Amino acid sequence: MKNNPVIPYILIMAFGIGLIFFMSMEGVGNKEEIAHGGEHGETAEEGAGGAELVSSCIACHGGDLTGGAVGPNLVGLTDVEHIKDVIMNGQGQMPPQGKSEAEAQAIAEYITSLE
Repeated sequence: MKNNPVIPYILIMAFGIGLIFFMSMEGVGNKEEIAHGGEHGETAEEGAGGAELVSSCIACHGGDLTGGAVGPNLVGLTDVEHIKDVIMNGQGQMPPQGKSEAEAQAIAEYITSLE
């Protein structure tokens, strides 16, 4: 009787699914820690500056924020309060970004520092 060549693949798949399950359970256990300060005890507002936070802007405004396929050029903007308002509330095609006020302030300050 020949060995079934599918069995090793089924065993590998079962092992992989089990591994994913147990790794996700580890994440569920750490969910509260991750939500309230991450690995180093800092919140997103404390730990991330404007340069880190603008990574979500790159998709629309381009890698150097000089304009992309959808979003306009952000380099050279000077009104921090207007930028913060647009981040928080959206404008035109740009939807509200769901950032906290501190994050929006950091992003706005970073954008106004670009040359």
